[in-house]
Amino acid sequence: MSSDTDLLMERRKSRRIALVWKLLTAAAVTALVAVLVAGEPAKMFADGGAQLFDGEHMARVEVSGIILEDRWRNELLQELKDDDKVKAVIVSINSPGGTVVGGEDLYVGLRTLSEAKPVVAVMGSTATSAAYMTAIATERIFAREGTLTGSIGVLMQTADVTGLLEKLGVKPETMKSGVFKAQPNPMEPLSDEARAHIQGVVMDMHALFVGMVSERRAKTPADTLALADGRVFTGRQALKLGLIDAIGGETEALDWLAAEKQVTRDLPILDAIPDYPKDTLVQQLFGAFAGEFGKVLVSERLTLDGLLSVWHPGL
Repeated sequence: MSSDTDLLMERRKSRRIALVWKLLTAAAVTALVAVLVAGEPAKMFADGGAQLFDGEHMARVEVSGIILEDRWRNELLQELKDDDKVKAVIVSINSPGGTVVGGEDLYVGLRTLSEAKPVVAVMGSTATSAAYMTAIATERIFAREGTLTGSIGVLMQTADVTGLLEKLGVKPETMKSGVFKAQPNPMEPLSDEARAHIQGVVMDMHALFVGMVSERRAKTPADTLALADGRVFTGRQALKLGLIDAIGGETEALDWLAAEKQVTRDLPILDAIPDYPKDTLVQQLFGAFAGEFGKVLVSERLTLDGLLSVWHPGL
């Protein structure tokens, strides 16, 4: 009888121990999921690296996806400019572009940063439109032979759905204060006057882009205009046309920094990440779900409003 009691007590003890381990495991998994959902691993690694290594280093800034205005990114660039321990900045670009103002915003920030320390651009698979505007803000541009770049231009898109609405028996009505208000507008045909005005706005921003390229790439406006019709170029073509400086990647960029800017070749390179506000776990979960659901319903590029400088061959 005693042996049966001892066996029962041992089994109960084993179950309690197993339960404790299950609870600990569940808590650890929950914490890990929370960190992953919040998008923190890369940020933590970057911050931790910066905290552990407090000496001279180079910074790597990633520019990817659709380029928009970003005040947290601007704050980061200012911090890099003011940090004497940052000896050079590598801008890693892989983006089809974005809004004109987003590209201009990043261009101005990088030009200001370049006043204090060497800044080089390393293009990845794609660096077109506003992403190319970003690249020309740096002192030296490297690209792979197969990199797609260029697409110097500006666009504004709309659609006229009045024919479709008429077939559906729907007649939209718009009350506005002037003929140019709410133009372009999918609910009404684009008038000749409005078309001419909007085209003028687009061409003014195009002139801004052309001026940037002419200044930074030491070209005449006429030479730049010959390349600024929206065409994309490979890295090899861009090199021959003077749109980039060299074929290569980060290794070649480091070689150039060492040879031309006397930046120590073997300095550590730390990823510099904007300090974005941290949402709650619920907000992060909802945002992740909404983002994925939204991608199914509509292309991210279609969510951009206003003047765009983005290369998108197909939706």
